[in-house]
Amino acid sequence: MNFSSEKVHRIVATAFHGKQPSEKHVVDHIDTNRKNNRPDNLRWITRLENILLNPITLSRIIFKYGSVDNFLANPSKPINGELEQNFEWMRTVTKEESDNTRKNLEKWAKEGKIPKGGQLGEWIFTNLNKQTDIYVEENPLTDSLTYNAIQKNWKTQSEFPNCPTSLTDDSIKAYKEKLVKGSIFSKNQYGESTIENAETFKNEKELLVITTSDNVKQFALAKVYIKNEKFIHESLGSFFTLIGAQKQFYLAQGLEWNGEDSIDDYC
Repeated sequence: MNFSSEKVHRIVATAFHGKQPSEKHVVDHIDTNRKNNRPDNLRWITRLENILLNPITLSRIIFKYGSVDNFLANPSKPINGELEQNFEWMRTVTKEESDNTRKNLEKWAKEGKIPKGGQLGEWIFTNLNKQTDIYVEENPLTDSLTYNAIQKNWKTQSEFPNCPTSLTDDSIKAYKEKLVKGSIFSKNQYGESTIENAETFKNEKELLVITTSDNVKQFALAKVYIKNEKFIHESLGSFFTLIGAQKQFYLAQGLEWNGEDSIDDYC
């Protein structure tokens, strides 16, 4: 979108956010919709900052290249599909649509799941409050596909094939012993997650599990405990890197983390 010989987004960014700070700075469309040139959707930022600070852009890079390191090493060779830019979903938007687009895409980036229905789907322009089939925050406890297991902060109904079928004093310990690295922890209509690491804590009354899957955010952390004679499976988040998941794995146990930082620390 041009006005005379200048890009519209540069005109708007300059008018509302000042002159370009340096030659390394570019105009970032925060919601990645290049036809949304509203001032609150634009900012001056370096290309590297755009990768690290915009979770939507970062999620797409991880999906296309496998890692940020692969992208920086050779941006011309994605490992997941062709290097193309899709503009079909982009359009000018109202203030409400602009807000909804950003919220929906940030939610997608956080959960690490590829949206269904077109390249990105018309859902990105829709009010989240009207999409109860996509995000339900009011009731974080839901039944799973395993009869004695409950999900917490876990949207998609899943099956937990290694969950014990009966309750004993050692149920959490027995559950942990089944979780061998590489075995299935959960599965649903979108795929399955396998065990990376599992440990009990709090006198073997709770279980922490790191899993890996084919999602954009490849790693996830879950906590399992017993309440009202049910195995509660609580999602503690998803992560781009194993280091990010391991850090939260340590912190959730009340342990000090002495490892390195990761991309997840900046997302």
